[in-house]
Amino acid sequence: MTTAQQRVEEQLIADVLASFARTPDPRLRELMEALVRHLHAFIRETRLTEAEWTRAIEFLTAVGHITDDKRQEFILLSDVLGASMQTIAVNNEAYENATEATVFGPFFIEESPLVGIGGDIAGGAAGTPCWVSGTVRDTAGNALPGARIEVWEADEDGFYDVQYTDSRVAGRGHLFSGADGSFAFWGVQPTAYPIPHDGPVGALLDAVDRSPVRAAHLHFMVSAPGFRTLVTHIFVEGDPQLEIGDSVFGVKESLVKRFEEQPAGAPTPDGRALGDKPWTRSRFDIVLAPSQ
Repeated sequence: MTTAQQRVEEQLIADVLASFARTPDPRLRELMEALVRHLHAFIRETRLTEAEWTRAIEFLTAVGHITDDKRQEFILLSDVLGASMQTIAVNNEAYENATEATVFGPFFIEESPLVGIGGDIAGGAAGTPCWVSGTVRDTAGNALPGARIEVWEADEDGFYDVQYTDSRVAGRGHLFSGADGSFAFWGVQPTAYPIPHDGPVGALLDAVDRSPVRAAHLHFMVSAPGFRTLVTHIFVEGDPQLEIGDSVFGVKESLVKRFEEQPAGAPTPDGRALGDKPWTRSRFDIVLAPSQ
């Protein structure tokens, strides 16, 4: 690159940065200036062509067109680039023995059904019945009664309820921890599944020869007054996908839990009759970090 060309490129960066000098919100100014510096650095480092720039704009346009109130392709894009997990890492610094956070994912919806302790969040979702129990505590080991526990998961075919067209509500619910911090519910055994890959994000994964499959998991969001809201999963010990890799980089070793297989006819913790169905059980003890 000639010195003259370098001056042209650097002057453009300076001009763009100067355009934010009167931004009233100092945080917005910081974000915009950093974005410009890093974006221009990428363009200059890769010597981005105009054709590549056009293709990138077309890709982002396609991401926007496929996004609706049930499918968030921008979250999928953030997930597969590791940006979601990096944001989580920055915002959820390790705190003593608090449970680790992981990706939110694109399939959470508000106003899930309320179930009592020991209730069924499956709501008719296909899969092997699974009993999940545990406690919610603070880092000192004190029980946190009344913590809100949101749970959602895919069925055995790898689909969330919102991916069906019949308006079903299944594989999701919320409950509150008891006086001793305990909770329990029935769901279905988590299975590995591909993220939606029939859109632009899927095309991107194909182009770079990456699998869209997520390791089997069960989503949790746990909140209590005075504590950091925890968004996390538990993963299934022994799932082969753990070795292959999770498409959104969400796995953490501390979140891999044993799901114990129970034969048909084995007594259930709450006396539920499952007939000739086998079932599984897992335990997840949750520790919340203080909000400050």
